[in-house]
Amino acid sequence: MISSLAFNPLISSSLNIATTHSSRNKQNLVKQKPVELTLGYQQNPNGYKVFSFGLKGSIYEKVSSGFKSIAVMTDDKSTMSSSVEEDSENIGILHADSSLEPYKDHFKYRLKRYLHQKKLIEEHEGSLEEFAKGDYNWIFFLNEGYLKFGFNREEDGTLYREWAPAAQEAQIIGDFNGWDGSNHHMKKDQFGVWSIKIPDSGGNPAIPHNSRVKFRFKHSDGVWVDRIPAWIKYATVDPARFAAPYDGVYWDPPHSERYQFKYPRPPKPKAPRIYEAHVGMSSSEPRINSYREFADDILPRIRENNYNTVQLMAVMEHSYYASFGYHVTNFFAVSSRSGTPEDLKYLIDKAHSLGLHVLMDVVHSHASNNVTDGLNGFDVGQRSQESYFHIGDRGYHKLWDSRLFNYANWEVLRFLLSNLRWWLEEYKFDGFRFDGVTSMLYHHHGINMAFTGNYKEYFSEETDVDAVVYLMLANCLVHGILPDSTVIAEDVSGMPGLGRPVSEVGIGFDYRLAMAIPDKWIDYVKNKKDNEWSMKEISLNLTNRRYTEKCVAYAESHDQSIVGDKTIAFLLMDEEMYSSMSCLTDASPTIERGIALHKMIHFITMTLGGEGYLNFMGNEFGHPEWIDFPREGNGWSYEKCRRQWNLADTDHLRYKFMNAFDKAMNLLDDRFSFLASTKQIVSSTNNEDKVIVFERGDLVFVFNFHPENTYEGYKVGCDLPGKYRVALDSDAREFGGHGRVGHDADHFTSPEGIPGVPETNFNNRPNSFKILSPPRTCVVYYRVDESQEENKSANLGQVEETVAAADTDVNIPVESKVVGDKIEEDGDNY
Repeated sequence: MISSLAFNPLISSSLNIATTHSSRNKQNLVKQKPVELTLGYQQNPNGYKVFSFGLKGSIYEKVSSGFKSIAVMTDDKSTMSSSVEEDSENIGILHADSSLEPYKDHFKYRLKRYLHQKKLIEEHEGSLEEFAKGDYNWIFFLNEGYLKFGFNREEDGTLYREWAPAAQEAQIIGDFNGWDGSNHHMKKDQFGVWSIKIPDSGGNPAIPHNSRVKFRFKHSDGVWVDRIPAWIKYATVDPARFAAPYDGVYWDPPHSERYQFKYPRPPKPKAPRIYEAHVGMSSSEPRINSYREFADDILPRIRENNYNTVQLMAVMEHSYYASFGYHVTNFFAVSSRSGTPEDLKYLIDKAHSLGLHVLMDVVHSHASNNVTDGLNGFDVGQRSQESYFHIGDRGYHKLWDSRLFNYANWEVLRFLLSNLRWWLEEYKFDGFRFDGVTSMLYHHHGINMAFTGNYKEYFSEETDVDAVVYLMLANCLVHGILPDSTVIAEDVSGMPGLGRPVSEVGIGFDYRLAMAIPDKWIDYVKNKKDNEWSMKEISLNLTNRRYTEKCVAYAESHDQSIVGDKTIAFLLMDEEMYSSMSCLTDASPTIERGIALHKMIHFITMTLGGEGYLNFMGNEFGHPEWIDFPREGNGWSYEKCRRQWNLADTDHLRYKFMNAFDKAMNLLDDRFSFLASTKQIVSSTNNEDKVIVFERGDLVFVFNFHPENTYEGYKVGCDLPGKYRVALDSDAREFGGHGRVGHDADHFTSPEGIPGVPETNFNNRPNSFKILSPPRTCVVYYRVDESQEENKSANLGQVEETVAAADTDVNIPVESKVVGDKIEEDGDNY
């Protein structure tokens, strides 16, 4: 969601890339009765503003819903129990980064807030998991999540509950009662929860499956309004009516129509290789694609290219298609444009059958500003404690034109945490990519903020601790329900601790998107000549990440594909992609350069930029042009809102070369697991030669960005001695190259300097070997295990003897090849 990026290392200089946002007003705090413990910011002797603990007052707010004694804390001050005080001394993140020590009080405060909120949930709801599950707790009279909020079946009727404390009266209306709620008035409890039980009629539910429903309520000025239920599981719009509002749909199919999952979740991959996809625009035709078509037609492509994870965008219902799914209107509903809830389940089950993990793009950073069909419709001017959102400026994002959640509110926590559990359990998603995390972490939302890496930018009164605590709870919940889940944060700021476990007082994400990388590539491709490319800067940009906090690297995502911008392929080759991609003629210099650099940019990003890799749908084969959703400005056309798969499938077009290399990149990680390796050593960034040499795992990577120079006998450093061979070569003919590197050559190492004394070695590496490095190529070398080679040779000899001893009257051609430790025999069985 945020396109301008900055990055923070552990201890190094940082990028200084400003975000394009504006500032916000400071929050207003509601004064309450003082209590003993005070928490707030003060200036210490070192000049830092840090959290400190005193003995004056505390400020907190109580919500009108939930247990009466539950305090919903603001992000400044709170009461804490003595047990929480004891737990708050264990701050593991400080052991990983001692430079965070000046901010210890901030982490202590964060931990106290988290432990206190979690303790309250456990005391009054049973557990965090139960809080997000949805059983109605009759002991405490508390409502618990999606199993009881919204519409739920009971033995002899349908129970509907809605949290709307600002409503004066309420009814349920829909097709089932002719949109007349006079006989279906709801009752309000002391916590602002409205409920009604609608008895079955003739043994059947009074509200038929797939029928329209709405929540009608009267607010304080006496006006009645109709809204889609907040917990609705499906919403549709009349396609025959222009700009028609959405309707909530009661979704409760009979057992025979419910999709039954057939396949278990596949094992969690060592490192995610993510295919970012938008189901609606995945058709080759100018129309909206369906979940089932995506499952049958696109998932096999993703698996064929050796990705192990698919990340689905725009799953949550959003009335504005061109929002890319980021202006969510109905949080528990699947986007009806592409099908039904059962269709989405089919997609996820199909992905699991192919061994693919499925992540969902979840948007809890904000909500659509829509009133008639969105959650914002429940805001009728009430105070913040009775609303999903903050009031005033704090509740509105000026750039996104959207509403901002009040993460300190008990019922908001229930709503959002239940939402995560719903998608995990009902649809069997394997994790989430949290969108817009930067906006959540800070009161300024990253608006007009240039993150430089100074720790003061992350830990101050501008930090929204309410949101931080919510994210900690969310990660605790998700990993508790599904230990093998993958949770990724889209954060531009590089906040320290974002990717460390909650147990260390980190925020708990598994990965953070390395958002500075695509900006740097766009800058290079747009603004720098080839001879101006700095090998040191490229390397620094790719490796500039916090130690022990994993990143998902990407050269480009959907952000770089939208209208007004261009993909890397289109920037490199532009209009020649329309006329010069045929293999039947010689490639022009522009196409030659474009394809070569496209392969190199994506590959070095994958191999050096993080512990995971992401590619947006179509970019693997250099999809031309841009994405432009149907809108008034383009005549509501879908022409630029689709994927032209035929380009990669047509044998005489050069798109196939980029696609083949993408497939080989992923296969290389399948074979050597270099993304999961903690060993990453850059031994050379030679700006004169335009060559970068590094090791990842036990592989040696050589990238020659020079536009002209071929280096014969080029010495590269390595760790282990022995014999090296080519594992992958971007110049191979199958990838559109010239085949200049010999793949059958053995490269033997020579020792360099004194063992164990790096300054005497070659580029600080104890061994070296020599290679041929053509211009604009990348070649990967692996070390041959010669002991296995000897065993395989012996096994091969035994196979040949067996074949020779076979019946000589039967002439069976057998070609044996070694695959791992097995012998495969091509030929007929005998």
